[in-house]
Amino acid sequence: MCGRFVLMTDLSVMMRNFDVPDTSINFSPSRNVSPGQHIPAVIGSDHGNVLAFYLWGLIPFWAKDPSIGVKLINARAETLTQKPSFKNAFATRRCLIPAEGFYELKKEGNKKIPCCFGLKSGKPFAFAGLYERWITPDKKPLETCTIITTSANDVVAPIHNRMPVIVPKTAQELWLNPESKDASKLLDILKPYPADQMECKIDDFYLL
Repeated sequence: MCGRFVLMTDLSVMMRNFDVPDTSINFSPSRNVSPGQHIPAVIGSDHGNVLAFYLWGLIPFWAKDPSIGVKLINARAETLTQKPSFKNAFATRRCLIPAEGFYELKKEGNKKIPCCFGLKSGKPFAFAGLYERWITPDKKPLETCTIITTSANDVVAPIHNRMPVIVPKTAQELWLNPESKDASKLLDILKPYPADQMECKIDDFYLL
């Protein structure tokens, strides 16, 4: 799964990395981004990429109770086309969520050691995500998102059997394009990131 992640990248760097021409969002960098917070996400549009601000914890458009978002911070890649909570968003509402690392806890006796996984290069990357718009009872839109997970690679597997999908730069345009309808090509993106390009570090910034 992915329950906490790192995003210290400056907003201007995010805009440059994802070819976003302009944005009106405000974002405070954090080493401990948590579910229930609003996070930056890149979406594709007819006018180019847009940097949006979504609540982490997806609420399907058809949901009666917004508390379902607490359970939908992650979406399993293997069941995206089957689960009612995700299949509509997978078809047309895909996004990229900028990050520099993600956390898992390593159990050692009664202790939980925070392990931060990132790229050996130290560069920021992007999770595969989905987004939704839910209409509140007072008719206001609430934008939410989820992070897609897949099976763990050899770096993450000793700590956890799942990891967030990191989308390679070469596949980001396809993933963001709302006109991309070939499910097999989209699902092919949702693989474990190459282990030889990743590393794990102990990170005391994780707050339990």
